Amino acid sequence: MEKAPDLHEADKSEDWSRFLKNGHLDLIRRSARLCDELVVAIAHNDAKKPVFTLEERLELLRAVTAEFPNVAVDSFRGLTVEFAHSIGAQVIIRGLRFVTDLEYELQMALANRKMVSDIETLFLAPSEEFSFLSSTLVREIALGGGDVSGYVPPAVLQALRRKFGGSSKSLLV
Repeated sequence: MEKAPDLHEADKSEDWSRFLKNGHLDLIRRSARLCDELVVAIAHNDAKKPVFTLEERLELLRAVTAEFPNVAVDSFRGLTVEFAHSIGAQVIIRGLRFVTDLEYELQMALANRKMVSDIETLFLAPSEEFSFLSSTLVREIALGGGDVSGYVPPAVLQALRRKFGGSSKSLLV
């Protein structure tokens, strides 16, 4: 019997609504090792003003996950748990950096379980090198003229350069 896919939720958080960072890619890489099939899904969220359009984010996500044969990329509207249920996922994988993340994520996991009882939530701690990394920090470094190439995958770095101008010191080196 084929195992149902697991879901790594890439874009319910504020982080990826701006751009994908190496911490996200680390969680995807580690999650892909745990699953036969991993769906990385981006939520439509009209309330946020992301750096990239949904289509651009999907394209970038496909580019940075192309090395993983068991990873699929998708998007959805509505609740993550309902999307996970609709694709037959058994697990929602979420990354936790800080204790404050745990409080919110635990509330979400419990609410999800109440709505769809057969889907579990798995929390992954970040790799040590990415534990401090936040979208706000990366954005501040970029706006200050710092080099963010160590914080984002190469495809995202190139897309940021295209979007904001490759020679713009105010964004990237």
